[in-house]
Amino acid sequence: MPIQVTKSSMPPFEEYIDEIKGLWETRWLTNNGEKHRQLEKDLNEFLHTPNISLFNNGHQALEAIIKTMNLTGEVITTPFTFVSTTHAIVRNGLNPLFCDINPESLTIDPDHLESLITDQTSAILPVHVYGNICDVDSIEKIAQKYNLKVIYDAAHAFGEEQNGVAVGNFGDASMFSFHATKVFHTIEGGAVTFKDASIKSKIESYKNFGITNSESIDYIGTNAKMNEFQAAMGLCNLRYVEESIKKRKAVSERYFEHLEGVDGIKLPIAQQNVKQNYAYFPVIFDGYLYSRDEIMDGLSKNDIFARKYFYPLTNEINCYNYSSEQTPIAKYISDRILTLPIYPDLELEIVDKICKIIKGKW
Repeated sequence: MPIQVTKSSMPPFEEYIDEIKGLWETRWLTNNGEKHRQLEKDLNEFLHTPNISLFNNGHQALEAIIKTMNLTGEVITTPFTFVSTTHAIVRNGLNPLFCDINPESLTIDPDHLESLITDQTSAILPVHVYGNICDVDSIEKIAQKYNLKVIYDAAHAFGEEQNGVAVGNFGDASMFSFHATKVFHTIEGGAVTFKDASIKSKIESYKNFGITNSESIDYIGTNAKMNEFQAAMGLCNLRYVEESIKKRKAVSERYFEHLEGVDGIKLPIAQQNVKQNYAYFPVIFDGYLYSRDEIMDGLSKNDIFARKYFYPLTNEINCYNYSSEQTPIAKYISDRILTLPIYPDLELEIVDKICKIIKGKW
């Protein structure tokens, strides 16, 4: 079997069947059913956040929180992210401004933020990249100084904490993705966590066509509700997520055993006081014997598929076609980074083989 960059975690088959069998009796398959309500409660506790709302996918969740906060004008974000982040801004009728990244954490660099703020700026939308948590303290200071909202794209940061504070508590809100490739998934799915409890009803209304009660539609909404089969998968997977993270850590440590100290290869730098989830294993090839693309080709010849993630930068993709001149660090990293396979069931012998190929033995 080919080795992909990731592989979806699945609960025991019988456990999932047991979780969903009651649906054949209730026939309540969507619209805040029992599974949905239970998963929302369980995730609220697991993520240690005051408020949460579940969605059918993370992108819709991000669009919803942007819409709910009534942002206008410009939103500062990072180009070093999946295109969904920028799409959510633009699809809300807002203009994205791209801020360069820190070369170590690969997250948005607060030192470049203030120069981008104008009288049209309404928010900052940073991204926790590969599980690296943004410089949340510096971002918060800048946001307070200019009265800006802060919405974090936390798609890569499920279950993480910094100094004992769960990641979903930073900023005004955070979006989590529960896509099948993530540390925790509901097949497709997502959520927003947020501080202001008063916006809960509007978020819930927005994802249900703007309906506020049986006879009122107060908003122009969409259909972004998580269904019961998704929620059931989430309930099952949540029982195993801590064990899954431990297995991911073992894979990460094996990579370090082989690649740490190799000239021209830059490995992830563990952030201090951060509880990691080992969602990704990014490697930067900078001055190595082989280029990033040569390594990728060598792996693919052995049916091992890494990913140039993120490449190209969001500000360079065809549908936006902005210049990357203002984000040279992000451009430099994007041209050299490769995320290697990592998932709980990845055999350590396969990791050994991957590292052998990286060292030129393909």
